[in-house]
Amino acid sequence: MKKIVSVILAAVLAVSCLTACGSKSSESKTKTGVEDGVLTIAMECAYAPYNWSQSTDANGAVPIKGSNEYANGYDVMMAKKICEANGWELEVVRLDWDSLVPAVQTGQVDATIAGQSMTEERMQQVDFAGPYLYASIVCLTKSDSKYANATSINDLAGGSCTSQIATIWYDTCLPQISGADIKPAKDSASTMLLSVESGDVDFVCTDVPTAQAAVIAYPDLKILDFSDNAEGNFQVDEGDINIGIAVRKGNTELKDKINSALDGMTADDFNAVMNEAIKIQPVSA
Repeated sequence: MKKIVSVILAAVLAVSCLTACGSKSSESKTKTGVEDGVLTIAMECAYAPYNWSQSTDANGAVPIKGSNEYANGYDVMMAKKICEANGWELEVVRLDWDSLVPAVQTGQVDATIAGQSMTEERMQQVDFAGPYLYASIVCLTKSDSKYANATSINDLAGGSCTSQIATIWYDTCLPQISGADIKPAKDSASTMLLSVESGDVDFVCTDVPTAQAAVIAYPDLKILDFSDNAEGNFQVDEGDINIGIAVRKGNTELKDKINSALDGMTADDFNAVMNEAIKIQPVSA
């Protein structure tokens, strides 16, 4: 009988040990993703002036993981500031636009710093630090287009148009144009811009920084800004023009650390960094 009791007691102790060890392991699990001192972020590396790829480390560009190219742009500049404030190293991963949110959700990366607006839909999937930029909505058309003198979205009625896939530009803004001939969405910002430059569409919808960079790469394009026409402008929520940094749901510690680095910066500071990004972007980005 004593032998049986001893066996049972030993089993109980073993289970207790496993439970305790399991609890300790759970408590020591990664909380932020940067306990190793490296902030791993994802971006397209093809969305100037937010981010782009280049062949050298000129102008402070950083290596793109798994490639012989380097990433630069507003997102990289801001990521470096965040890392400097927190004592982290920076690692950049290149992913397609549609893969950015899933990469955060699965823990493939710690965050996405990729020019993403803080929409209600995205906030159901990830948490956002920021904003780290405020970007209003505009259109781009050819300077000799019949829409070049448009002063409101009403003047764009019936025009052919497109924008980048899975963006508020395509899903929310273009449908507000009466009778718009909305073509299939483009898989990247660069293909979106090519569609208007080549004449495949009459105009595209995007945000101010992307448009400002576009007219440098394509001088024959013109920005249509309707912000001074309250009734003739796109109607969007604040989250649609607030650009944020996505982290995994519940990763409050990482979000707070990123926000602490942004707290001392104003909208003017953000714009100054963006202007620098636009200034150094490759024409072909």
